[in-house]
Amino acid sequence: QNSFTAKTVRRKSLCILNNQRVPGAENMKIILVFLFIAPLALSATAEKDYSSFDSAAPPETKSRFAMLDDVRILANGLLQLGHGLKDFVHKTKGQMNDIFQKLYIFDRSFYELSLQTSEIKEEEEQLRQTTARLQINNEEIKNLSQEMNSKIEDLIQNKIQLQEKVWGLEDKVTKLAIIQPSVQETKEISSLKAFVEQQDNHIKQLLKIVEDQHVQLDRQHNQIMELEDKLNHIELQELAENSFTGEQTEPEAISFPVRNATAVTYKSDGAAPDCTALYNSGTRSSGVYTIKPNGSESFNVYCETKFGSSWTVIQNRVDGSLDFNQTWDAYTNGFGDLDEEFWLGLNKTYSITKQGDYILRIELQDWKDNKRYIEYAFSLGGPETNYTLQLSRISGSIPNALPEQTELRFSTADRDVDILNDFNCPENYLGGWWHSECEETNLNGKYVAPRSRGRLDRRKGLYWKPKKGRYYLLKSTKIMIHPTDLKSFE
Repeated sequence: QNSFTAKTVRRKSLCILNNQRVPGAENMKIILVFLFIAPLALSATAEKDYSSFDSAAPPETKSRFAMLDDVRILANGLLQLGHGLKDFVHKTKGQMNDIFQKLYIFDRSFYELSLQTSEIKEEEEQLRQTTARLQINNEEIKNLSQEMNSKIEDLIQNKIQLQEKVWGLEDKVTKLAIIQPSVQETKEISSLKAFVEQQDNHIKQLLKIVEDQHVQLDRQHNQIMELEDKLNHIELQELAENSFTGEQTEPEAISFPVRNATAVTYKSDGAAPDCTALYNSGTRSSGVYTIKPNGSESFNVYCETKFGSSWTVIQNRVDGSLDFNQTWDAYTNGFGDLDEEFWLGLNKTYSITKQGDYILRIELQDWKDNKRYIEYAFSLGGPETNYTLQLSRISGSIPNALPEQTELRFSTADRDVDILNDFNCPENYLGGWWHSECEETNLNGKYVAPRSRGRLDRRKGLYWKPKKGRYYLLKSTKIMIHPTDLKSFE
């Protein structure tokens, strides 16, 4: 019986191991091996005891005790197996819930995409039908124009022949100046003149008709070009809506105090701590220069001279030649060409701003070449805070689009420090930025020109979005800093 019980346990255990892949499978194998060995050991022990015990003890009693021990061992093994299966079921339920949640999000996104695709297909079909009708009209007008041209050529030939006849008649008239013409000749001359005038009028009418047809052809051609352009770029009209037209114009006044340059303390090697210090030392033109902030290594920056001082530029975008969808390390160290498009780098910017109080100025230009700006008093944290930014608006000619008095942590697609509702802002809207809500301003997003922008890329472009207002599509941006008080470098 012990041998039969051990074989049965081994057979069931092997079936469980082969058919179930549960978490903690190695522990289950150890338990089952123990279950295999225990009955055999007990059986061997029971046989030795039988030989040494007094013959008065009935064999049935000893066998019954050995079976109870086997049952307990088997029960403990099954209990462990049950716990393992229970843990596996709980983990499987959690994984299934995650999968169902992701499938729900995917279905919802796919449904919205299907709706948008259906709208676009309907608009494209209507535009194609209109284009086809216009092309048919264009062909008809071309054929009519060819017929007109043929008739005009015939009329021109007739006119030449008539002119030759007129010249002949002029000769006759010259001769008749002396000799009185007969009545018949006078009638012939009058009829020929009337015929010539009629032909001239007819030619003029045909020329006018041809001219009108050419004007209509040009108009139809322009309409076809506009419809084709609209077919390829359905949302081009948003450009006019998302411009700065009607906003307050940018004032020329300087919005910050400029102190005496003697307040700057230079390093022993003569390097300036920022562009403003360079300006006060006599460098008055914009360009790339080397600075060395306090406690930092020297590096190159672009200095822009304006408003009677010089600003340190930390971001510049003009034509989309540089991809701003970069990694965390790239945004930390900087990337791009200082003479063209670039990002100075969070670490370099922090080394400048930690010297004192600075103003942050953002200059924006839309696709109609309207320019606006906004200025903030700000503070920038170091790498231990993920370069946290805090802003307080000072002035500007455009509504504010960045949260004030709020800690905004910088994030990129490969390092999103604040994921809102499992939605990675930099990954979905491209480019590193100080995000607080995914649909707010992103000046490091994908550069999208109006004629290459589609419905799905509408919020992945370069834009300025106030909390209560429309999207301002941008052609160029520039972010720069300037100290509020030069004495902070002493």
